Amino acid sequence: MARHEVVLDIETQNSFQDIGTYNAALLQISLVGCYFYETDTFESFLEADLPKLWPRLERASRVIGYNLFGFDYPCMQSYYTGDLMRIPTVDLLVEIEKRIGFRVKLDSVATATLGVGKSGSGLQAIEFWKKGEIDKLRDYCLQDVRVTRDVYEQALTSQTVYYFDRLGQKQPVPMPIQPVSDQPSAPLNLSLGL
Repeated sequence: MARHEVVLDIETQNSFQDIGTYNAALLQISLVGCYFYETDTFESFLEADLPKLWPRLERASRVIGYNLFGFDYPCMQSYYTGDLMRIPTVDLLVEIEKRIGFRVKLDSVATATLGVGKSGSGLQAIEFWKKGEIDKLRDYCLQDVRVTRDVYEQALTSQTVYYFDRLGQKQPVPMPIQPVSDQPSAPLNLSLGL
């Protein structure tokens, strides 16, 4: 039976430095990268394509990401007419922080858990956008999505992920995340244009 989960990551057209404040809601999306379990596909959505993404998120049994609540969702909310916080979500950063008491970068978790990290930084992604290098932007974002998916899968299968501490030592993080029902959610119909 198909899983109806979505792994998500966004890139922005500008940085906090560009807008002069640490308010993600004021940033503009350049691209949203997703992995859809249902179709086993990686897909991307440019800013103009976002209306095609909303119904798919509304049908998801769970959305998975890294720092969704602190960055991705606040940025996406200004584009979405419903309330993203109503979508069932696992924010891996929040789950890790709950267990160890502080925030850890995705790259540290991915490298320690999978032996593979991110392919660059968010600032590099902004440069790709500004230069019109959409293929490079897409590849960068989808690598983050792939890494996030694989960390999530590790949490589901072994109930543990890892990170490197400040001394470079690999540390375990218990992650008792339970699989979600394989049934798709009843669509939330939170966006306009049903």
